[in-house]
Amino acid sequence: MLKSVGATYVIIGHSEQRQYFGETDETVNKKTKAALADGLLPIVCVGETLREREEAITEAVIEIQTRKAFKDIGAADAAKCTIAYEPVWAIGTGKTATPQQANEVHIFIRKILTELYGKEVSDGMRIQYGGSMKPDNAKELLAQSDIDGGLIGGAALKAGDFAGIVQPK
Repeated sequence: MLKSVGATYVIIGHSEQRQYFGETDETVNKKTKAALADGLLPIVCVGETLREREEAITEAVIEIQTRKAFKDIGAADAAKCTIAYEPVWAIGTGKTATPQQANEVHIFIRKILTELYGKEVSDGMRIQYGGSMKPDNAKELLAQSDIDGGLIGGAALKAGDFAGIVQPK
């Protein structure tokens, strides 16, 4: 259905899908495999809740989500995927991860990908930040070493805000 309307990418595992529709790490894996089999390019979302961040288990949560999302997916298919780190605690709450906090998680994700697929595939995979990127924080977030772009939510609904992200001053 997505391909019939011209879509090439599909977001899988978004925090709202997990929260409101019961999407699990296992269903993220199944949907990722199905998307790849149908020629779609998955954007696989991973991220921790505020409770998980406060309990200092961010890395454990991210590692489980990433490894389960890519279970039984070969390197050639993984290379077609994008990962979006979306700290659930920073979405629509007014809170935002600092650029350094976001980059630390991106570096950690890339480390997991290197373990799974090797450095060449890991370095080639895009890891986006999806935690309330806005015009006032986009430039600093995008300047980080391992943040390859943004998964833009609410800011994409206002032309001026979106323009401020894609064409920072």
